[in-house]
Amino acid sequence: MTYQQTLDWMFAQLPMYQQKGTQAYHAKLNGIQKFATYLDHPEKKFKSIHVGGTNGKGSCSHMLASILQEAGYRTGLYTSPHLKDFRERIRINGKPVEEEFVVDFIQTNRTFLNEQQLSFFEMSVGMAFDYFAKKKVDIAIIEVGLGGRLDSTNIVTPEVALITNIGMDHTEMLGDTLDKIAHEKGGIIKTKVPVVISEFQKETAEVFKTISQSKNAKLIFADSVIRETYPTALLGNYQAKNIKGVLAVLNELKGFHITEEQKISGLQKVSQHTGLMGRWQVLGYNPKVVCDTAHNVEGLSLVLDQIQEQTFKKLHIVLGFVNGKNLNDILPLFPKKAQYYFCRPNIERGMNVHFLAEKAHEVQLNGKSFGSVSKAYNEALKKAKKADLIFVGGSTFTVAEVL
Repeated sequence: MTYQQTLDWMFAQLPMYQQKGTQAYHAKLNGIQKFATYLDHPEKKFKSIHVGGTNGKGSCSHMLASILQEAGYRTGLYTSPHLKDFRERIRINGKPVEEEFVVDFIQTNRTFLNEQQLSFFEMSVGMAFDYFAKKKVDIAIIEVGLGGRLDSTNIVTPEVALITNIGMDHTEMLGDTLDKIAHEKGGIIKTKVPVVISEFQKETAEVFKTISQSKNAKLIFADSVIRETYPTALLGNYQAKNIKGVLAVLNELKGFHITEEQKISGLQKVSQHTGLMGRWQVLGYNPKVVCDTAHNVEGLSLVLDQIQEQTFKKLHIVLGFVNGKNLNDILPLFPKKAQYYFCRPNIERGMNVHFLAEKAHEVQLNGKSFGSVSKAYNEALKKAKKADLIFVGGSTFTVAEVL
């Protein structure tokens, strides 16, 4: 098979959460455990840092990878979802996994994958771990996909774990309170493995204290131990909280020598080193165009605060969501003084654009509906003047189509 044929098979043959939603979510570890055994436990052949949470885990993962790469270490990075190409999920020193490896991996293991009916995510995680083991990385940054306790990445025993902000997202799978969600996210805490909480939240702190005590794991709240902070090339004021978590993790990471200069330089070269996209990413000027993959209340609140700090004459917002989002909580966050371009991401669980427009109208967000993200985006570009600001967001997949 060619690379594209391999991807087509992966996407079509096995359930993919990003496309299908809850029906593709495998809330168990037996599948990935069987696959790891079949692959001769690659997850035990490299050191790792495990990163979970609701908001910020992607940015933190890329920051950690960039700093470790800057310090001279061969650094693996596993993240999800991808925006443009599947290979974004699996990188070493910023370079995506080779197409040939993806093809060979699927061809070699296809019989097992068919027999076990593994999920798309289980297959992707197994591929990443096998790649990192074969390429002998010094360390790999592993981002949790969804939740933590039953996430396929949770077969690693990391050097340090990091849990970022906890918010109300994926409630149909993880629970309908911050307490319940924190229990799921805290499932990545391992016996005697230090765990850093990047942001102290009163509603979840006790959950993490209880789990860490039961695991005899050192618990560090980054806010209380990190006084200094450094700038990062990643735009967005919300990165300040993420940086504290990253620095606290590096303080706990044993056996790796990282200077202050390397931390500073690594934070300034995140996108350059790792290829990170979609975090307050500026796509153009005159008019200024910004996109961000934030897609829940906590993440969007921070991004919308950032928008209000910008200087512009008129605000244009290209907005599309996926099903399952609580619009009653999300839409009131958005400014009423903006022109909206409603659209539906081109995936199976993309939210109906007319439903979105109707709900938006209820909270006095006015605009037009479009048949695709590209049509909505092109109309915003057509209407916007040089002094205006265009924001694209609501979903990772809305941003992906613009990119």
